Amino acid sequence: MFQHLPREVDFFGVLLPGVLPVFLLSAVLQLVLDAVLSHVGAYRNSWHPALVRLCMFVCIFSTLLVTLYK
Repeated sequence: MFQHLPREVDFFGVLLPGVLPVFLLSAVLQLVLDAVLSHVGAYRNSWHPALVRLCMFVCIFSTLLVTLYK
């Protein structure tokens, strides 16, 4: 599906990195997952909730990159 993604994306004359759409998608997925986990109360048992959020974002972003850029 995403076999030939461009290295840069032209956005009104500004060259942006090609992984920017993947980054934005992972940010949206992380926000949704964060809202669900906050509503459930999963962060009450964690030592550092901000670190858990960062780790979730890194895992989502790297998973999307590995699956889309095979």
